[in-house]
Amino acid sequence: MKTDLSFPKMNRAYNATFQPGRLSIGLFLPIEEYGPEDVPTLQRHIERVQLAESLGFSAVWLRDVPFNVPAFGDVGQIFDPFVYLGALAACTSWIGLGVGSVILPLRHPAHVAKAAASADVLSGGRVMLGIASGDRPEEYPALNMSYDNRGARFRDSVSYIRTCFEHFPKLDAAQGRLNGHLDMLPKPIAGQVPLLITGGSQQTPEWGAEHGDGWITYPRNAENQRDLISSYRRHVAAVCGADKPVMQSLYVDVVDRPAAPTRPIVLGYQTGTPFLRDHLHSLQEMGVNHVALNLRYNFDDVEDTLKRIADDLLPHFHTT
Repeated sequence: MKTDLSFPKMNRAYNATFQPGRLSIGLFLPIEEYGPEDVPTLQRHIERVQLAESLGFSAVWLRDVPFNVPAFGDVGQIFDPFVYLGALAACTSWIGLGVGSVILPLRHPAHVAKAAASADVLSGGRVMLGIASGDRPEEYPALNMSYDNRGARFRDSVSYIRTCFEHFPKLDAAQGRLNGHLDMLPKPIAGQVPLLITGGSQQTPEWGAEHGDGWITYPRNAENQRDLISSYRRHVAAVCGADKPVMQSLYVDVVDRPAAPTRPIVLGYQTGTPFLRDHLHSLQEMGVNHVALNLRYNFDDVEDTLKRIADDLLPHFHTT
């Protein structure tokens, strides 16, 4: 099947962040170092996002962590992601604002659609939603939700959210009936908010390729990552006859010594910028379109690290 090498045209942030054959660089929030049992301080968190925008990073990505589950070992950025999107929309101008990822089975899809569209309009079309089925079982009983049926709720939510963005939508879904006689406002600026599926989200590869606007995945060894990206794009081509973007996270501790030895850390590397530049080039070559760097394990000064990455890495990759 002939494949269209362009990505779907969606909103301002999606179109700017994701380019075929190219890699852009973003950041996960909070932009600070903290340990497994620590609560982030969120010091200068707004100023650091503004600095990231001024330096040319393509996007910042929030987390959806309803409860602090100590056994999970990551509090996240603490704030509700949709409230945080609104705050960031008001204090930035062009940087993409993503959530990686909204746990759909724990939220009613009408609320997700309303909040996402509101933040998209307030930001001028800069919202991108990663979506996931969730991986913290402890949260489900707290919200009186079943962990076992989260895959079905995920599918139902995606259908519901997309339908909400239509005018006077009609849908019979497990989580509610839209009868065509009421409407949800506002509508997203581009008609839809991009929905990027995280991991498998309890779905078949074919379903994810068809219903997502891209794929969010995790760091792996090069051979496995290349194979999985190729497989994803084959599924996309088969069900859509087109292409869709791939992004991944990467934890980094960027040291202020270019020739510093590289050592593995959890889901990433402690290294200097030359190795990191080469590694990002290899990810670009295998088909990754966006890497969201996580500085949670970075021990150098945050502002200095952001400027070092901007000076040494951003000129070599796609910027918006």
